[in-house]
Amino acid sequence: MRQYLIDEIPKKEMERVRDYLEERTLPTGLQEIFWIELPPDLLSPLQWEHRDCGPHYLAIETGKDFVKFEFLVRGQNKFRCECVQYTTPAQEAYLLRFAHTLIETLELKT
Repeated sequence: MRQYLIDEIPKKEMERVRDYLEERTLPTGLQEIFWIELPPDLLSPLQWEHRDCGPHYLAIETGKDFVKFEFLVRGQNKFRCECVQYTTPAQEAYLLRFAHTLIETLELKT
């Protein structure tokens, strides 16, 4: 899996990370997993054609001392489809911007 990993985050910082994600992402039903919905203008042509598979989102996973941003675009309504694919450059930039904003906003020290 292609991903952006921030690790060695102190426990107190992880609580702040989870709070931040709970406020700014979609719930998944799993405590450690968060979703960022992709704006329609960032969908690839294939994902745009497959809007019924969506909404399309990117997953963020948290653990004991890490937060992982995955570069796989998934569809909420269909798990196996050709529109489930790795990020385009614009989608990747969107995810990295979200990750860097989290780091800057919380002033994370790793």
